[in-house]
Amino acid sequence: MRKFGLIGYPLSHSFSPAFFTEKFNREGHLDCFYNAYPLPSINDLPALLEDPQLQGLNVTIPYKKSVIPFLDAKTEAVDKMAACNCIKIKEGKLVGYNTDVVGFEKSLLPLLSDQHAKALILGTGGAAAAVEFVLKKLAILYLFVSRNQSNETDHIIYPDIKKEVMDDYKLIINTTPLGMYPAVNDCPDIPYEFLTDDHYLYDLVYNPAETLFLKKGAEKGAIIKNGSDMLVIQAEESWKIWNED
Repeated sequence: MRKFGLIGYPLSHSFSPAFFTEKFNREGHLDCFYNAYPLPSINDLPALLEDPQLQGLNVTIPYKKSVIPFLDAKTEAVDKMAACNCIKIKEGKLVGYNTDVVGFEKSLLPLLSDQHAKALILGTGGAAAAVEFVLKKLAILYLFVSRNQSNETDHIIYPDIKKEVMDDYKLIINTTPLGMYPAVNDCPDIPYEFLTDDHYLYDLVYNPAETLFLKKGAEKGAIIKNGSDMLVIQAEESWKIWNED
């Protein structure tokens, strides 16, 4: 039996086990099994790794950064971002990858246009690092938005988002879990009244399909997109990595 899975906490929101189970059945991978492993602490990972049949893991909130010290090797992208969402396990060694980069870029581009030259990245976690990596590649200027003050010049806090900021930054990407099931009535604290049909709201959350963040954007005529395509793309990329020699 070849085992794969997802680590994070909590995992009630995740579609990954259902996605991979359906994929394995559809493609005839009868020797493969995918499971959710909710770890209350990243320090619970070594116990999970004792399973000799485990060959790969996806990593989600809140462990994309804290899993790094457990890796034996990592790609250049993971090294630059200090964020990992995919682990290949071979001969007891853990190699870290980041498939969020591919998933986010491919899912973002179809609706992107010239007016989306500046972006607000809501959140500063592991997913935000992947978003930053892609925006740099696409030459899109960006600011991180956090609840906490920072000395970094590319960081602001939510009260700093005034009308002039909203007018200037027309791509807004939510990398936080706000609005994720079951807390569907939550959303990032931005001034939605200043949204226009020139804005593009992208939410990495995919459950529910339309978060309150996206709903408020749609009400103002903004382009909206959730993270479902990103999930599929990054999951397929993970499968490729796990099956490479």
